Amino acid sequence: MNGHINNARIVTLMEEARILWLNQKAVAEGLESLRCPKVVAALNVEYLRPVNYGDELVMLLDISRIGSGSFTVRYSAIQQSSAVFRGSTVLVPLEPESKRPRKLTTPETVYLSRYTETETP
Repeated sequence: MNGHINNARIVTLMEEARILWLNQKAVAEGLESLRCPKVVAALNVEYLRPVNYGDELVMLLDISRIGSGSFTVRYSAIQQSSAVFRGSTVLVPLEPESKRPRKLTTPETVYLSRYTETETP
């Protein structure tokens, strides 16, 4: 309607990128436990410019914080060589059976730590 992607769709794109990364890439690297249920405890999005339909959107993800029972994924999206939005989500892993918060395991922390030094444009 306005010629750009709706703000709610931006949050869905963030979710889809995060799921692809944590539920598929981590599992492909042998870390099945990151496929476990996770709940978003906090969400922040800073819209910098409209995201246009049809133009390629590149989204970079990294980890900005790792706690004992949560971690923060940071997002930076680029379109036509310009930053269009930045965001973050705080994720809390859950026990698959009880759906209650759980602590991160050592292998999970090691995996996430590999992605803490990415520069954000």
